[in-house]
Amino acid sequence: MSSTELPGVRSTAELSSQVGAVRVAEGEQLRTVALPGLELAVRVRPPLRTGLPPALFVHGLGGSSQNWSDLMARLADTVDGEALDLPGFGWSPPPADRDYSVTGFARAVIRHLDAAGRGPVHLFGNSLGGAVSTRVAAVRPDLVSTLTLVSPALPELRVQKSAVPTALLAVPGVAALFNRLTQGLSAEQRTRGVTELCYGDSSRVTPEGFRNAVEEMERRMALPYFWEAMTRSSRGIVDAYTLGGQHGLWRQAQRVLAPSLLVYGGRDQLVSYRMAHKAAAAYRGSRLLCLPEAGHVAMMEYPEVVAAAFRELLSDTGTGESDRYTEDGRG
Repeated sequence: MSSTELPGVRSTAELSSQVGAVRVAEGEQLRTVALPGLELAVRVRPPLRTGLPPALFVHGLGGSSQNWSDLMARLADTVDGEALDLPGFGWSPPPADRDYSVTGFARAVIRHLDAAGRGPVHLFGNSLGGAVSTRVAAVRPDLVSTLTLVSPALPELRVQKSAVPTALLAVPGVAALFNRLTQGLSAEQRTRGVTELCYGDSSRVTPEGFRNAVEEMERRMALPYFWEAMTRSSRGIVDAYTLGGQHGLWRQAQRVLAPSLLVYGGRDQLVSYRMAHKAAAAYRGSRLLCLPEAGHVAMMEYPEVVAAAFRELLSDTGTGESDRYTEDGRG
């Protein structure tokens, strides 16, 4: 589960402009979707040609839609991509009902897709976004063509020690304690710590990407609801881990009908690499991509590899055939 906004790595989509204080990569657009009790910031990557199938990207805890910029740029010839900022993160304000549970986030994703009429989509999720996307795919299979999960946050019996501080945010009073203990840290120090936690190799981050992440860290820490969003979202993950029966995440993974691609990093300090094969067995007919050198955000460290694996998924399952027919005039 990502701990805060992360810097990008070298890619073809260099950050080149700002919308207000919002950084967008060249070729991206940022728009706001207003729904009753909910406002979502949506990062859009227009496709390179018309007729491509829609895709939606969902970030992890403390992240934002920007975490998907590199991968969206590489898939612009394959899908019509959008990445949303979950309520309370990125540039989306908190939800009116202050529901930061996995179910609440899944409901926000479903409401967005229903309102936009974009489904079924190729759905991507990282960490918390992976749990959210699993729930969406399980309860609304009509909205999901394929499911691609990067280090999904699924219940583990033995949580890695490096993931404990993030999980502790769910305990009442701990967030305030963390805030007091870390008040002396600069935005640069915080960002460096997050980078070392979430990347398999932090040297892959460009100097520009790191500077941009520091700026975003400063902005996020100044928001009055920063700790509320982090605390309640962490609590939402813990609550989702303890749910049993048909609402349990592992049970819902077994209910997913869409062809699935699971991506795990061998150096992931937040979601254990050892969970990869259990996940592959849970998602029926899924395929597994293991990247030994990757950390928690493989779509940022190795976007070209994840993009290639996704294209293989489309090719092997035939879920992209209708788009080829549209292109050559037979559909």
